[in-house]
Amino acid sequence: MPRGNIKEYWSRYRSVPIVYRIGAAFVLGSILGLVVGEPATVLEPLGELFVQLLSMIVIPIIVFTLLMGIRRISPSTLGKVGGQILALYAILSGIAVFIGLAVANLINPGRGLTLQEDTEFDTEEAPDFLDVVMGIVPEEPIGAMAEGDVLATIFFVIVFGMALLLLAENSDDEAVQSGVESIFNIVEAGTEAMFKIVWGVMEYGVIGVFALMAAVFGEAGAGALVPFALLIGALLAAVLIHITVIYLGGLILLLTRESPIAFLTGSKDAIITALSIRSSSGTLPVTMANADNNLKINEGIYGFSLPLGATINMDGTAMYQGVAAIFAANLVGVQLTLAEQVTVVLIAVLASIGSAGVPGTGLIMLTMVLTQLGLPLAVVGFVAGVDPILDRLRTMTNVTGDLAVTTVVAHWNDGIDFTSGSWADPTHGLEIGGESTPGDD
Repeated sequence: MPRGNIKEYWSRYRSVPIVYRIGAAFVLGSILGLVVGEPATVLEPLGELFVQLLSMIVIPIIVFTLLMGIRRISPSTLGKVGGQILALYAILSGIAVFIGLAVANLINPGRGLTLQEDTEFDTEEAPDFLDVVMGIVPEEPIGAMAEGDVLATIFFVIVFGMALLLLAENSDDEAVQSGVESIFNIVEAGTEAMFKIVWGVMEYGVIGVFALMAAVFGEAGAGALVPFALLIGALLAAVLIHITVIYLGGLILLLTRESPIAFLTGSKDAIITALSIRSSSGTLPVTMANADNNLKINEGIYGFSLPLGATINMDGTAMYQGVAAIFAANLVGVQLTLAEQVTVVLIAVLASIGSAGVPGTGLIMLTMVLTQLGLPLAVVGFVAGVDPILDRLRTMTNVTGDLAVTTVVAHWNDGIDFTSGSWADPTHGLEIGGESTPGDD
């Protein structure tokens, strides 16, 4: 094939917004997995490579963008913004559980199913909340970064960034002032470099998402989902209600008076990525790119809010606890009282913060809820088979909530430009980093 034709085809390919390419890969990969079956799992390494590439840049993205965010706001403003963010995250998690419980009570997932006595699941011990809080302070900051400890990394970077700000404000030594400025300049260059890497990773993501979905459905098959259709349907209904009514209607339309369509347009890359890879932290680079390039949020806001949200904001995970609790009760033929359902709300909100950063958070949180309610932990094994599907819905909700909260807080603090980006043209699909536009090579 002539080189000119290859260049032309590549240009046409890249003229299609990345979100549509990834969406097509998601659908085509799912179809391939369902049609081909088990042989499709041979593609799994290509999908795992995409997840590893995203994981590779999570900690650098947090360090660079969080420091840049701190640079742009004063210590007093940081306290104000932080308080608003934490309050919104906590309130929304509580609302999410209530919605999950309400929908589950209406749909009654699990009815008609019977828990097998020999169903087993090797659960991990849920972490003690106090231990998790103490673990936020790293004994060795560099080690925490190397181990991918997001919460400990955030804590250290905030402390270090605040120390730099205080030096810049209070020191009369020109050498110190110059040194602080040099550090921030290096961080700014590093931030721009990381977003270039994000763009490259997302270009490969088209292949990665295709492979992931082919492997998932090739292994599980359509038949494996049938007995859990009500469970999946209940969570999906709760997710759609929460995103539509609370995020789009309440936060975006009511509090910012802006277009929910514009918000979705600016957030769709992160939403689809979250749906594909099942990781809020793994999606973080894309979430930040959307906040910066599409939603036009000040880096001083999103650089603080999004890394924190990827760690502690788990609306979808908290919502799932409500749905799964009703599912579990139906499996063993009991009905949860109002007091027990309120208990689910309290546990889910606290555990959504306390279990942050723990692998398999949704299932581990479920063991906590079931233990408190006196329901058999074998239920965890009963839902573990379809958890990859449920986890995608939970993660999509979490990431959408991160961006919605960040948008509102940015609006409250004059940290967003509603005259440009996706807000200016909600029908236009914007690209990560602005790299993929018609005519680019």
